[in-house]
Amino acid sequence: MGISMSTVRVLREQGHDIVHLRDHGLSTLPDEVILEKARRERRVVLTFDLDFGDLLATGALHLPSIIIFRLHNETPPSITSKLLDVLTRGSQALEEGAIVIVEDTRHRIRRLPIAEVGEKP
Repeated sequence: MGISMSTVRVLREQGHDIVHLRDHGLSTLPDEVILEKARRERRVVLTFDLDFGDLLATGALHLPSIIIFRLHNETPPSITSKLLDVLTRGSQALEEGAIVIVEDTRHRIRRLPIAEVGEKP
C-alpha cells in the first residue's frame, strides 16, 4: 500500500510541494534510486516500507528524511491527520535529516545519520 492520492491532494491544498511517484511513472524504481532522487531534490520520503529506514541506516546518510507509517488504521484520513501533525511538529528535524516512525498513538524522531553500534551519534 502506498500513500493515497487523497492524502497527496490534502497536502498540496495545505501548500506542500509533494510528488507522488505514480504521477511521474516512477513507482517501480528500486528503493535506492528513490532515495537518491529524494536526496537530490531535498524531499521527504513517505512510506510504509521499513527497507527505506534500513538503507539510510546502513548508508550513514544525512538525507533524505523518511516518514515511515506503522499504523493499524491505514485509512487516508487517519494517515493524513497524523502526517500533518508530524510535518508541523517535526519540520526542523525533517529539514536537517531524520527518520520518523508514525505509530497509532505517537511518533518517534531519530536524527540522521544513524550511528553505528558503539559510535557516538
